[in-house]
Order: sequence, then structure tokens, then C-alpha cells
Amino acid sequence: MKTLAVFALVCAMMALVRAAVKSHVVKRSVRCSRGWTSINGRCFYFNPRPMRWAEAERNCHSMRGHLASVHNVMELHEIQKMIMTATHRMKLAWIGGSDAHEVNVWSWSDGTPFHYKDWCNGEPNNPGRQRCVQINYSVEKCWDNEFCSTELPSICVNRS
Repeated sequence: MKTLAVFALVCAMMALVRAAVKSHVVKRSVRCSRGWTSINGRCFYFNPRPMRWAEAERNCHSMRGHLASVHNVMELHEIQKMIMTATHRMKLAWIGGSDAHEVNVWSWSDGTPFHYKDWCNGEPNNPGRQRCVQINYSVEKCWDNEFCSTELPSICVNRS
């Protein structure tokens, strides 16, 4: 009888552990609104309409987001795939990086840490003048700092 009780207890604990693992997986899976793409637990949106950086950030805000922060090479490649799918080529686009608060101190508009970078050789350059980050620059498809008044498509992000 004692063995049966221990066996039942072990089975119950295994079921609870499996349920906890499944609920953790469900929490990591994100449902994005129509037109948005789930990447790494966040939702991304490509806006093909060219806008200045600040206008693009306001547009993302109107959709409860920010211009996209990019935290690793996998996210960058998924964003590039998203642009390629929408436009059939690698278009330049705004992401949420800028040094608007302090020259050569880059930050993301969503407030997340600016650790991952994919600058092109020689970038960022023109300190104090080109203060916003565009992706897919040059044949390397890397990052370039650009005049914020340039009108480009943009990538938004939210946590949905």
C-alpha cells in the first residue's frame, strides 16, 4: 500500500512538472496582431511607407510600439527576411537606434540596452550629424548612421 502511495505521488509530481514546463512554453509563444511577425517573443511590423525617423517612431507609438531594437544576429536576419518577403529586395529601413541624447552614445527608443551592433566598416561616422540607425546599408547589409530627416521605410516592435 505504501509503495502504491509513493508511486501515485511520483506520478502526480511528474504531471505537475510537465504542466509547469508547458505553461512556460505557452508564455514564451507570442500571438501577434494581423500583419505583425513573431520573432524571439516580440512582434515586428514592416511599414513600407517612407518617413523621417521621428515620424516613424510616432507611427510605431500609435500601434503601441517603438521603432525596433535588435538584440542579436538571429533577430536581425529575421527582420531582414521580413523586409525581403514584403518588398522582394533588401530595402534600407529605420530601426530604433539613435544617439539623440548624447553624441556617440547609442540607445534604443524602446529603452532596452544597446549591446548588439552590426555597424558597417567605418560606421558610425559624422558624429553629431547622422544620429539615427538604418539597416541594410551597402552590399554588406549592415548598419549605418544616417540623417534622421531621411525618409525611409521602418520596422516597429511591440510585445503584443
